[in-house]
Amino acid sequence: MAHTKAIGSTQLGRDSQPKYLGVKLYAGQIAKPGNIIVRQRGSKFLAGDGVRLGHDYTIYAVVVGKVKFTTKKKKLFNGQRRLVKIVNVVAN
Repeated sequence: MAHTKAIGSTQLGRDSQPKYLGVKLYAGQIAKPGNIIVRQRGSKFLAGDGVRLGHDYTIYAVVVGKVKFTTKKKKLFNGQRRLVKIVNVVAN
């Protein structure tokens, strides 16, 4: 006789929860200590002045000021250069 299990027989519902990554505060906005500026996987943005890098690569403010994004050329270990994005919080 054909039958299905009563409980736990579904093949659906195994999608992961959204992680809500990305830039949370943009250039020119005011940041207070503890405010998250960027949530990221890996170091797509680097931490500059007035910010710190969390263990999951989250960049957050440690001083009060305006968010500022800059770029600079960074020399890699193999001698090449790449353009990196740096996040700063500049005091008003």
